[in-house]
Amino acid sequence: MRPLRLLVPVLVGTALWFVPAPSGVDAAAWHLFAIFAATIVGVIAKPLPMGAVTVVGLVAVLVTGVLEPEDALSGFSNTTIWLIVVAFFISRGVIKTGLGNRLALFFVSRLGRSPLGLAYGLAATDLVLAPATPSNTARAGGIIQPIVRSVSASYGSEPGPSARRVGAFLTSSAFHVNAVTSAMFLTAMAGNPLAAQLAGDQGVDLSWGSWALAAIVPGVVSLAVVPLVVRFIYPPELRRTPEAAAAARTQLSDLGPMSSAEKVMTGTIVGLLALWTLGDAFLDMSATTTALVGLVVLLATGVLTWDDIKRETQAWDTLVWFAVLVMMATQLNALGLIPWLSGEMSTIVSGMGWQSAFVLLTLVYFFSHYLFASNTAHISAMYAAFLATALMAGAPPLLAALVLGFISSLFASVTHYSSGPAPVLFGAGYVPVGAWWRTGFVVSLVNIAIWMGVGGAWLKVIGMW
Repeated sequence: MRPLRLLVPVLVGTALWFVPAPSGVDAAAWHLFAIFAATIVGVIAKPLPMGAVTVVGLVAVLVTGVLEPEDALSGFSNTTIWLIVVAFFISRGVIKTGLGNRLALFFVSRLGRSPLGLAYGLAATDLVLAPATPSNTARAGGIIQPIVRSVSASYGSEPGPSARRVGAFLTSSAFHVNAVTSAMFLTAMAGNPLAAQLAGDQGVDLSWGSWALAAIVPGVVSLAVVPLVVRFIYPPELRRTPEAAAAARTQLSDLGPMSSAEKVMTGTIVGLLALWTLGDAFLDMSATTTALVGLVVLLATGVLTWDDIKRETQAWDTLVWFAVLVMMATQLNALGLIPWLSGEMSTIVSGMGWQSAFVLLTLVYFFSHYLFASNTAHISAMYAAFLATALMAGAPPLLAALVLGFISSLFASVTHYSSGPAPVLFGAGYVPVGAWWRTGFVVSLVNIAIWMGVGGAWLKVIGMW
C-alpha cells in the first residue's frame, strides 16, 4: 500500500461528501457520487491494486448506508460482466494451446518481408485474436510483443541507439493497432461491455453483432492506414526484412501440424464468432450464454482444466472491479445524478445543431484521456454523462452510443500510460516519451477522422442512424 496515494482519493471523497448537494440532486445520489469519485481517483492513483480499490469503495457504500446490500452487490449478477469474465477464460486457451503464437508466425511468414509488412502481419494477428481476447494487454504483451522483440533483435535493433532500425517502428505500430482492434469488438477490451451496459441503462441496446457490424468498416480502414501513418512519422531505418519472414517459416515448420488442442480451440472460436453474430437474432441465445457454451466445450475436451480457470487471476480480478464500477454507475443513473449532470452539460451545447454538439462532445471525451491511466476508469467516469448529453442534443441514439464506445478504446493512443498495453510496449524501451506522444497525437487525429467520417457514413448506410 502507498499511504500518500491513498490519501488523495480519501480527501476527494471526504470533501465531496460534505459539500452540499446541488439543487435537484438527492443527498443519497450525491453521497454515492462522492464515493464513486474517490474510487475513480483511487483507480488512477493506484494506492492499491484496482480490485482492492473498488472493494474499498464497495465497503464504503455499505458502511455509510448509501445503498442496501442487495443494490450494492447487484453488479455481481450482471450478465455483461460474466460475458467478459468467461471470455478471459477462453482467451487463456488461445495462449495455452500456442494458437496465438502460430497465428503470429503465420502472418509474419506471409507479410514480413519489409517492416511495413511485418506491421501488417502483427495487425492481422491482433485482429484475428481480438474477438476472443478481452485483455488487450494479454494480446499486446503475451503474443505481439515477444514477436516484436525477437524480430527486432534479429536485426540488431535494441533499445537505445539502434532502436530506430526497426524495433521502434514495430513497437509504435503494434500499440496503435491494438487500440484499433480493441474498438472493433465488444469482447476485445474489458471496458467495452461497461460502455454497452451504460448505454443499455439509457435505453440503447448494443449487442455483440451490432457493435462488430458497425466497427468493421472504419476498423479495417484504420488498420490499413495507421501503420502507414506511423511509418511516415517515425520511419524505420531498414527497408527490407526478408530474414524475418524466413525465420517465421522455419519456426512454423518446427511447430509441425496443428495439435488437436489447437484444432478444438480454432473450432471453438469460429463457433463463438458465429453465435455471437447470429445467436441473438436467430437462436434467442445471449452472448453470455454463448461464451459459457464455448467454455464448457474447452473444459469437456481438456483444452482447459479447472485449475486453468482458477489460475486465471485477471478474470477474477475483472469480475470484482467490473461489478463494483457497473453497480456504482448504474445506481448513479437510477438515483438521478447522471440525468442531472447531463442536463447541466447540455446547456453548454444548447443552440448548436446535434452534429456540431456531438463532434464537440466527442473531442472533449477523447482528449480528456490525457487525465486517465485506464480506459475503464475513463468510461466509468464520463461515458454515461456524455452519452446522455449527446442524446439530449438530438444525436441519434445508436450512433452516439457506438461512436463513444469506439472512442473509449481509440483514446488509448494518446500517452504511454493510457491503458494496460501502453506501459507494456513503452516499457520495452524502444520509443522515447516525446516520440510516443507526438505519434499518438497524430494517430489520434487520423482515427477520429476515420471513425467519425468513414464510420459515420457506414453507420448511415447500414441504417443505424
